[in-house]
Amino acid sequence: MKQVWLSAYMCVVLLAAASALAAAESPMDIVRNTTDQVLGRVQSDRDALRQDPAKMYLLVAELIFPHFDFQIMARWVLGTHWKEADEATRAEFVDQFRKLLVRTYATALLEFSDQAITYPDDSAIVKGRTVEVRQEIEQSGSEPILIGYRLHNTLGNWKVFDVTVDGVSLVRTYRASFASLIRDGGLLGLIDGLSEKNQEISQ
Repeated sequence: MKQVWLSAYMCVVLLAAASALAAAESPMDIVRNTTDQVLGRVQSDRDALRQDPAKMYLLVAELIFPHFDFQIMARWVLGTHWKEADEATRAEFVDQFRKLLVRTYATALLEFSDQAITYPDDSAIVKGRTVEVRQEIEQSGSEPILIGYRLHNTLGNWKVFDVTVDGVSLVRTYRASFASLIRDGGLLGLIDGLSEKNQEISQ
């Protein structure tokens, strides 16, 4: 399962920036174009990015994550705990959650090699008010990994609010993981733990 998620992290960052809506482009076009752009940047600057991880973090933070809907993700990840938290606690959780994903995705992206990326559907799949764009990541000697990117349109922008890997939701996975931590130490304990982890990774 860890290998599946690692591959997913490599891919989700390639497509995260695809959430910004352009009037003349479909979500599928945005995904394809952004994937090519980010892969090209990483492949051309891989050595420099490896030597200075802060540059990789900056690349993810500036080009990709502004197009994630972290407010919605955080609300779904915390569930009822979000409703019980005050605004300051919510903001701190969103900040620490975002930092964790920046560093996790940046590290994984640097390990991305030349696996072929294909699109099994000709266009994005419309599900009510949301759209899903699917990618397949070819794996040598094994079945391809199916990545699903769920986007919704908010204030004229397409934003990613969940990612699935072979049908397993990123948001639901974090929700289950964080729920046990909250039971043990409360929401503030979870936030403190994320903060400590982020500081360790950044050193």
